[in-house]
Order: sequence, then C-alpha cells, then structure tokens
Amino acid sequence: MSSVETTVAPADNVIAHLGRSSLPEVAARAENSVRTWAAHSLIQCRRLLLAWARDPATTIQTLLYPALTLLMFRIVLGDSITLATGKPSVYGTVPLITLVAAMSGAVVSALGFKVEKMTGLLGRFWTMPIHRAAGVTGRLLAEAIRVLTTTLFVLLVGFTIGFRFDQGPAAALALIGIPVLFGVAFAVLVTALATVSEGVMLVNIIGIVNTLLMFFNSGFVPTFVYPSWLQGVVGNQPMSCAIDAMRGLSYGGPVAQPLLKTLAWTIGMIVVFAYPAIRGYRRAAETGA
Repeated sequence: MSSVETTVAPADNVIAHLGRSSLPEVAARAENSVRTWAAHSLIQCRRLLLAWARDPATTIQTLLYPALTLLMFRIVLGDSITLATGKPSVYGTVPLITLVAAMSGAVVSALGFKVEKMTGLLGRFWTMPIHRAAGVTGRLLAEAIRVLTTTLFVLLVGFTIGFRFDQGPAAALALIGIPVLFGVAFAVLVTALATVSEGVMLVNIIGIVNTLLMFFNSGFVPTFVYPSWLQGVVGNQPMSCAIDAMRGLSYGGPVAQPLLKTLAWTIGMIVVFAYPAIRGYRRAAETGA
C-alpha cells in the first residue's frame, strides 16, 4: 500500500504543478458586457440570415416579388403616370417598392418570431448564457441586412428601366440608407405587435396598414392630385415623406424637409415601440406566451 501511495502522490503533484504554471488563464467574460452583447447579436443575426437564405418563400418575398412588382408597375402604369405628372414614373415607383418590400419582409420575420416562440426556441435561448438583449438586436440587424439586400436588388432592376442617381454618390448612399432605417423602425413596430397578437391577426393588421400606405402616397402621383381634404394626410404619412426624400436624392427636388420628416417618423416609431418590443420579447422567452 505504501508503495502505491508514494507512486501516485508525485503524479498528483506534477498535475497540480502543471495546472498552476503551464495552463493559460482565460479571463472570464461578463455575460452582460457590451462585448458579449455585440458578439451574441452577430451570432443571432447570422442564424436568422442563414434560415432566411434556406427558405424559398423568404427569398421570393425578399427579391423576386419586389422586382416583379416594379416591372409590373412600369408596364401597366409607367407611361400613364409619366404623362400625368411630367416626371419619369420610375423615380416614384422604385422608392415605393423598396419601402413596401421592407414592410412586407418585416411581417415574414415576425411570423418567424411567432414560430420560434411556439416551438420553445426562444425559451431555450433564454436559459443559456446568452446576453438578454442579443435576441432583439440580432433580429433587427438581420432585418437591416435583408432590407439593404432588397433595396440594392430593386435599384438594380430599376436601372434597367431608367432609374439613375443624378445627384451624385453621396446622395445615392443617403437614398440607400432611407429604406434601411425605415425597415428597421417598422420591424420594431411589427415585433411589438407580434408579442401581443396571434399570427393571423398580425398578418391582417399589418396587411391593412401596408395597403393603406401603399396606395395613398406620393409614389404613384403627386400629392396635389388627391382630394384637397386628403392631401395633408397623404403628403405627411411616413411612406410619402420617404419617397419624396428618395426622389429628391435621385431625380432632384426638395430633400431637407421630407428627409427630416422621414427621420422624425422612423425615430418616433423606434422610441414608441422599442420598449413594448423588448418587454414582449422577454415575456415570450420566459413564459412562451
């Protein structure tokens, strides 16, 4: 027995010595640190982008549907709008389609959120050592990338039917940024609604909003064409403000006022709906409700 003890004891001492002197010490990273939040948000963003890329319906909604809608508007209404307004219709319909695509894609994302909640995936994420805010910020970051991809694709299709950046590269970058900011703000609104409504109800509510905004805006015809009692509403609704700013940044015309209105609308949506979206996301993750 004594010989076995004298044989094992030195081995234990060697292991202990190696553990103290040879193995590197790894600094513990706080679960709620900013660095962890950024890293986990990127992971969640990548997860969503991969899921969307592998889903044919999402690809159709993101790329094919907006492009075909733009071409349809050009074929059916393009010349009529140009003759009625005296301006190329493409400078109104291209911005319009980018914004409609941003809103429609947000609904698809919200339905995916509902599926994750029902399957318990959100709850499993909540029990893991993951930053609590990473789920929301990762989803919004993925939305921004999706809207950017859609916007670039719609602009590419628009170039084939006459759309041009006539105001220079800086204006072009600002134009591209407007749908992205608008899409993120709308995604915050939709996420807040998704946490308190059922899937069918959510689609119906957002469908009504999308339809009203899509047909009562300055993308098809100027605001003064609408009845006088409706002109104030149409000219100041969020899509009209964004379309007017994008038209000014591409074709020419007023930019400052519609751009400020667009910023006010988007920042306002984020401020109003961010807290309900965060609270609803947390409630869905904790309770599955």
